[in-house]
Amino acid sequence: MLHKSLPGFIEVVCGSMFSGKTEELMRRLKRAQYGRQKVQVFKPAIDNRYSEDHVQSHDANRVLSIPVKNAWEILDRVEDNTRVVGIDEVQFFDDSVVDVCNKLAYRGMRVICAGLDMDFRGQPFGPMPKLLSVAESVTKLQAVCVVCGQAASRSQKVVGDAAIVAVGAKEMYEARCRFCHEPNVDFKSEPMRSTTPTPGKTDEHARSAI
Repeated sequence: MLHKSLPGFIEVVCGSMFSGKTEELMRRLKRAQYGRQKVQVFKPAIDNRYSEDHVQSHDANRVLSIPVKNAWEILDRVEDNTRVVGIDEVQFFDDSVVDVCNKLAYRGMRVICAGLDMDFRGQPFGPMPKLLSVAESVTKLQAVCVVCGQAASRSQKVVGDAAIVAVGAKEMYEARCRFCHEPNVDFKSEPMRSTTPTPGKTDEHARSAI
């Protein structure tokens, strides 16, 4: 059913690991709740890093959520009087999440999605390119590069294997800028972890960008 009096739309909050995506998602959801709008939050069941039934940021802020095995399950579980739908870690769903978000928006709901726009190789992650193209609003956040201290737009995988989908946090990933990012890491030998900004690295980056 189309709710023509309630314009639905899609918002996407994206960026690298540790850029504050989930924090921003929760901030928007809380503002909607302050406005007495019914909110429902969903996340892929695969993401159980901190909790089975909460969306939680790396800073330990959390909000109750519904874990789902696939995007279509969101449609089945959204209630008719819900006005705002939040979806965290949206990159872990397949392309069907784009259809789901569109359907919810046409039903007059505000859909707020948060997720990684790129995988650890620096390539577009899952359904994100299509979702970004249909969204009315896109916010791209940046983290801080652990190598040089500049704005970070990429997620560096520092342990594990070459699997694209690998749920983890600080034990597995670091935020890196374009120049400090190493997309072709050989996981046969564990990469060196860099957690201290390197003096003079910023000038080196500036020269290499010319």
